Amino acid sequence: MAKIKIKQTGSPIRRPAVQRKTLIGLGLNKMHREVELEDTPEIRGMIRSVRHMVTVID
Repeated sequence: MAKIKIKQTGSPIRRPAVQRKTLIGLGLNKMHREVELEDTPEIRGMIRSVRHMVTVID
């Protein structure tokens, strides 16, 4: 499958616990970290729920 690269650009401070746990589930827990994951519908849904704190890199 295709890979998708994600970078954390927003801080999880003062965000709901669900959004903080979603970032950890994506493998992101500190600012400006990048991670490469499989492009699946589950990952896309997680990105959509924290889209204000992450950036998808091509």
